[in-house]
Amino acid sequence: LPPAQDHKPALDGDQGPNTGGMGAYSPTPVVDDKLLSWVEEHVLVPTVHAMKRSRNPFRGVLYAGLMITRHGSKVLEYNVRFGDPECQPLLMRLQSDLVEVLNATVDGRLEHLEPLKWDPRPAVCVVMASEGYPGSYETGHPISGLDEAAALPDVKVFHAGTRLREDQVLTQGGRVLGVTAMGETISLAKEQAYRAVQSINWPGAWYRSDISDKAQAEQPA
Repeated sequence: LPPAQDHKPALDGDQGPNTGGMGAYSPTPVVDDKLLSWVEEHVLVPTVHAMKRSRNPFRGVLYAGLMITRHGSKVLEYNVRFGDPECQPLLMRLQSDLVEVLNATVDGRLEHLEPLKWDPRPAVCVVMASEGYPGSYETGHPISGLDEAAALPDVKVFHAGTRLREDQVLTQGGRVLGVTAMGETISLAKEQAYRAVQSINWPGAWYRSDISDKAQAEQPA
């Protein structure tokens, strides 16, 4: 799968407390083909082989959380699931059938799949959160504007911390929505994502305003 970059700190400019993730984008200019090959050779393949040698072979989603430093790539964590909110821009770009890929993973026949097809356009996900997150927060606020946001071209609103009461969607978590959009460039994808974000509201809703800005600084010379 292609890389995606998360934004853990709560506030713009990577300030404030760490969260589960306030937004993500894919692809990531900081991870070029050379670095991706290095990660595969030195991180992913040795990990899979070590599990096999220990007689604990793994089938599923193994998601490596990396920190790209001046001294190379460092593994921060492994998730045995898709990362959130990195999953949202990845799935926006994936054109192959995800169910087919997951079934092939379970059955041990990934090598028989055709190469995955990806939309070449970038995708940006902006997390809308409840006031107070990542600390204490209220729930049960009605969310407005979901239909308007979903009607925008190349936009998908992923629900994370919501519940349905009759016909009304209410907040039910700290990270409430992952508003995701695609565009011909990262800047255009960001613009469309925030256009959708501005259509949505509930009391205390907030979000970072700089998701994917660091991609511009990471563009190769």
